[in-house]
Amino acid sequence: MNKTLLILKHEFRKILRSKTFIILTLALPLLLILGFGVYKGVQEWHHPAAPEEVKIGYVDEIGMFDEYTNQSDVLFVLYQSEDAAKQALLVKESKEYFVIPPDYLSSGLITRYTMAREAAPSEKTRGQIADFLISNLLSDEVSPQIVERAKTPMLLASIRLDESGEIASGQDVFSSYVLPMVFVVIFMISIFFSSGTLFQSVTEEKENRMIEILLSSVSTRQLLVGKVLGLGASGLIQVAVWFITLEIFAEVASGTIPALSDLSIPVSVLAWAVVYFILGYLLFAAIFSGIGSIVPTAKEGQGLSVIFTLPAVLPYYFSYFILTNPTGALSRALTFFPLTSPITAMIRISTKAIAPWEIALSIVIIVTSVVVTMWVAAKLFRVFLLMYGKRPALREIVRYLREA
Repeated sequence: MNKTLLILKHEFRKILRSKTFIILTLALPLLLILGFGVYKGVQEWHHPAAPEEVKIGYVDEIGMFDEYTNQSDVLFVLYQSEDAAKQALLVKESKEYFVIPPDYLSSGLITRYTMAREAAPSEKTRGQIADFLISNLLSDEVSPQIVERAKTPMLLASIRLDESGEIASGQDVFSSYVLPMVFVVIFMISIFFSSGTLFQSVTEEKENRMIEILLSSVSTRQLLVGKVLGLGASGLIQVAVWFITLEIFAEVASGTIPALSDLSIPVSVLAWAVVYFILGYLLFAAIFSGIGSIVPTAKEGQGLSVIFTLPAVLPYYFSYFILTNPTGALSRALTFFPLTSPITAMIRISTKAIAPWEIALSIVIIVTSVVVTMWVAAKLFRVFLLMYGKRPALREIVRYLREA
């Protein structure tokens, strides 16, 4: 046990002193400080000028569109003939012009003329012309209030209910979509960095024969456990720094950025984050340490590790489907698959869209997977760690595992 603690302390101190770990850990706080400084600076120094009034000419061949010529930042200028409107466009007195033909009420056709190259009229231009036409068409029929409501028929507010019919918590967009994605990114970076560092440590020590010196003083089990726990502890510190940074940043910047005022990570969510991070790290640490003990060089091991890392990032690529349908078959399948379980479960926990039995079952599956994977990794460690040369075939690995 003393030797295991010595290896744990050595690996822990080694990773904490590495430049890569320090830069990666401090990257988030520095990026948040820099981003907030830029945002604050732009907010303080940038004073946008009043929008320039745009002139749009029109020719009314019906004779009923002579009111409501001022629409927000657009002035509609009536011309008596199409030639006059065209001349105004050519001398840049107007941005564009359109013609309302005599049969407009029956056909709805409007012909627009512009000198700008465009695939289609912008939504803004279409909206401005539509508001002008609606205002004049309804001016003699209804009140000005109804005219304004016809131009903006609704301001939609959507409220989500829970299974009991009560208003569900976490209605804001940030807690529903942004916060789960923050968990995804943090988990992916930290788990893969910590387990990847373990893989690199094993392969490097194997390549430079340092592993022979270590195994002359400690057992393979002590070496494996010490490395896994030491690098896992550094990963927990990294995750803690990032979450504390997010909390402090949200508290400081909420007065300037209103969207951050709703950012609050419940203690229960943080507790589950720690549990799933530990389990996810242990699973990938066992996988990567097993790969590192088999392959002769780190370069060959990277190809094998991709087989496990690609499925693990599936929750990121399917995050839209998980967020929009967190109780669907895909979300549950990714929750119960060991490689994708930590990230998927945290997405669903942060959106409060996962049942307690699903959390319990996913943890049982991951724990079982960790135990089995650790058992296999320990055997691989003991059998292949001192083997050099070419990578053993799958048949040889299975045979050695049976004999170990």
